[in-house]
Amino acid sequence: MTNLNSLTDTYKLSNGVEIPIVGFGTWQTPDGEVAKESVKSAIEAGYHHIDTAAAYGNEDSVGEGIKASGIKRDDLFLTTKLWNDDHGYESTKKAMDKSLSELGVDYVDLYLIHWPNPVKFRDNWKEVNAETWRAMEELLKEGKTRAIGISNFRQHHMDELLKTATVAPMVNQIFLNPSDLQPDVVAYNNEHGMLSEAYSPLGTGKIFQVPELKDMAAKYGKSVAQLVLRWSLQHGFLPLPKSVHADRIKENTDIFDFEVSDADMKVIDGLHGLAGVATDPDTTDF
Repeated sequence: MTNLNSLTDTYKLSNGVEIPIVGFGTWQTPDGEVAKESVKSAIEAGYHHIDTAAAYGNEDSVGEGIKASGIKRDDLFLTTKLWNDDHGYESTKKAMDKSLSELGVDYVDLYLIHWPNPVKFRDNWKEVNAETWRAMEELLKEGKTRAIGISNFRQHHMDELLKTATVAPMVNQIFLNPSDLQPDVVAYNNEHGMLSEAYSPLGTGKIFQVPELKDMAAKYGKSVAQLVLRWSLQHGFLPLPKSVHADRIKENTDIFDFEVSDADMKVIDGLHGLAGVATDPDTTDF
């Protein structure tokens, strides 16, 4: 595990690229002024890692927020994702160019396949993922992205991908919080040198109502969000908290001046199912 001292501390991906240990998520952040301002606020609060996706429909505003912050491009770690309709070799290449154009950048730091088994390709997802990944490997070689990875993949999806991959995924971004630790997926990620990124690290809003977490947060003099983000880091995950409120964005960065005890980590680990579980990628309707 890396040092857990600040937002600019990094994990090292399997290809040597360094990724800041906490990212700012933008899922469900409305396009336009809200997305722009929240990204600008996040960077001003100290985030050097922004996560978006083509499917979020806000890449242009995320790009505007980055520009408005004045941060140098090379000082920022930027992730986006390939949407389900764009799987396949040619489509992946085109989708990346569109994302770069929307974001207003020459490259991203991490490009992910958003889901492994979209409805559109459910009959031949294995072959389509192999072709998609071939394009991802080329995008990596071309310098359009510094790292490549996957999202929402389970073990059988990864097994198939690794049959033809010449570069293994560096990241698997999954639904990961006290309500669903996905132990099998995380173990597989670890065995194959993939960092586990945690989207929805605070679960749904329900996590804030869990009595055990409220009591424990009070004990540490922290908010439930701060407690859960610290828990995520101590597991070696990379949490991607999302907020559109400047005060909450700032509050979520204040997680480096305390440590959750081993006993309390175990209590949090035992809260399975209290605030939703991961979506099954093989039965989604998108």
